Amino acid sequence: MIRDHDRRGAPYRLSALGTSLAPVLRTVSDWSRTHLTQEPMAEAERVEDALRRLHLRHSTAVIQVLDSADGPMRFVHIAEAARLDNGLARQRLVRLQADGLVTRTGSRHGDPYVLTDASQALGAVYASVEHWSQPFALRGGTAAPLPAAAATRTHVGIPLGAGADSARTAAALRRSAAASNVMFSHAPQPQPRVPAAVTAQSSPGRGR
Repeated sequence: MIRDHDRRGAPYRLSALGTSLAPVLRTVSDWSRTHLTQEPMAEAERVEDALRRLHLRHSTAVIQVLDSADGPMRFVHIAEAARLDNGLARQRLVRLQADGLVTRTGSRHGDPYVLTDASQALGAVYASVEHWSQPFALRGGTAAPLPAAAATRTHVGIPLGAGADSARTAAALRRSAAASNVMFSHAPQPQPRVPAAVTAQSSPGRGR
């Protein structure tokens, strides 16, 4: 968002980059409406609710690992594949479960995890984010059409208003963009292990 004039009190308007977020926000909203909740809510609120489930650092890494697995995965294997400290991996899995993106195959301690239908449908969201996050200059300074993968996997929704909070949304989207296989489109970046002293500052979730 920018000001029309460089002076105090001048009105604001979306920059070209902010305007180019519109297709991404529509894709996020469509995914939320189809796979999370169909309860009536404002489009901006729907987008913010969806991004809240995706924006935490390393959440995408956990989703990516489960997406690339041949079947359900146990906690220790998820933490190892995502290159996360056990405490942080546990926190992310608990949060992803609460947000309806990951579930366990059983109720016993140690039962493996799988993605929910909502997570499995994230391909269009990640494709849209990846396309938007390409250097703006390479897209000619305009909002280029979404790739076919995003267009064919996205339901049509109500267009979002141009006044969405593009700065916070952009930051959340950038943190959520990730990696390879069917859902992801580029190779994952190694995630550094988090020292136990850091993860100990947050209260860990219940059992593995």
